[in-house]
Amino acid sequence: MLSSIGFPGLILIVLTALIVFGPSKLPEIGKAVGSSLREFKKATKDIVSDDESNKINEKK
Repeated sequence: MLSSIGFPGLILIVLTALIVFGPSKLPEIGKAVGSSLREFKKATKDIVSDDESNKINEKK
């Protein structure tokens, strides 16, 4: 999906974000997106590890 955007499209997205949110809000938005992704990855790992432990317990 992101590979079809290309460099000019990426620049357009960044410029649009700068215009809409302003330069002072972008670091806050980036921090929020980063922490959201971190929490999502953590929850995904927890779900996968719980699923694997359940499969191991079912085999016993």
